[in-house]
Amino acid sequence: MGLFDIFKRRSKKDKEKREQQEQNEEQTNELQTSSSENDSQESNNDNESKYDVRTNEYQSKHNEEKDSDINNDLDNIDKASSEGVDNLASKNHSEEQEQEQEQESDKFEEGLSKSRSTFGEKLNRLFANFRSVDEDFFDDLEDTLIESDVGFDMAVNLTDQLRDEVKLQNAKNRSDVQNVIIQKMIDIYDQAGNNESTEINMAENGPTVILFVGVNGVGKTTTIGKMADKYKKDGKKVLLAAADTFRAGAIEQLDEWAKRDQVDIVKKPEKSDPSAVVYEAVHKAKEEDYDVLFVDTAGRLQNKVNLMNELSKMKKVLTREIPEAPHEVLLVLDATTGQNALNQAKLFKETTDVTGIILTKLDGTAKGGIVLAIRNELHLPVKYVGLGEKVSDLSKFDANDYVYGLFKGLIK
Repeated sequence: MGLFDIFKRRSKKDKEKREQQEQNEEQTNELQTSSSENDSQESNNDNESKYDVRTNEYQSKHNEEKDSDINNDLDNIDKASSEGVDNLASKNHSEEQEQEQEQESDKFEEGLSKSRSTFGEKLNRLFANFRSVDEDFFDDLEDTLIESDVGFDMAVNLTDQLRDEVKLQNAKNRSDVQNVIIQKMIDIYDQAGNNESTEINMAENGPTVILFVGVNGVGKTTTIGKMADKYKKDGKKVLLAAADTFRAGAIEQLDEWAKRDQVDIVKKPEKSDPSAVVYEAVHKAKEEDYDVLFVDTAGRLQNKVNLMNELSKMKKVLTREIPEAPHEVLLVLDATTGQNALNQAKLFKETTDVTGIILTKLDGTAKGGIVLAIRNELHLPVKYVGLGEKVSDLSKFDANDYVYGLFKGLIK
């Protein structure tokens, strides 16, 4: 099932849920109104009498329900015993997973509210003077998409495809054309992510080494701290390497995260050789059976050649000790910078083997369309996204939740 089919199914489910809630509220209001009218017509004596009757009825009904609950509990206990405790535990685990999934979906929906609202406003402006689907319309659409940070290539690609799609579906009025636009954007995004994995590549044996790269100020060190907390809570033995030895305060910042997460850290004085930190860290990780090693790196983009040489040297140290390392090279980008983040991604991809993206501050920007551009132009998977300030607000990226959070309510 494609992303657009999932999107439509979730939209329909949400609509039915809202309608049911509205119906329940109406019924509740009717009952309250009816009860109020009946009470005003009864005398005080009748009220007292009926109160006693209702109390007795309530107590009787309550006792019956209590007996029924007890019987149901006993039946459930017998059933659980006959079917085995494992099945009951499996059911509870499944329910917990469903609740966690719903919570993550809600995070995406809430976190993308700014992007969804802004994109909707731009579409509304585009259609405000809509008369017909002509070349002027497509030119305006292309500008709108570029302004929405979906990327130049995707904007041009989408506009070209829409010319044929609009004719194919005979879309003429405003709502039909808008629906075709959203559907085509989702389809292009879906196709660009074929065979894409958002999972972290874990080592089969020994420590998994994850290298974090990115320019200063994108939230790289904070992201490492949040991921370390996640892996620690999952039962992993985590080690941090403070290899960003040039930025003032970087070592202290990562050290503070290590204390907060209660994980170990390898650090050296400021201005030390970053590769020396990595060498010591990878030896410690191997000898003391750590599950995961997170390596923080420098991000001084203005010294591009030196920076990339440093990254290359660190990777050589890692590979010499663990041939498969690093198992991931995660590029951290600030979503609020929009197209600038895309340019950073292009530069790092050219100079180092980036395997995935972590997008921070997605909840604080109207530029959530940048995820579409990253997948369409770079074909790099977004693996984690920041959807809030709390430690727990770093979420695994889910394409279904992203698409729904970005386009919810825009299909007419």
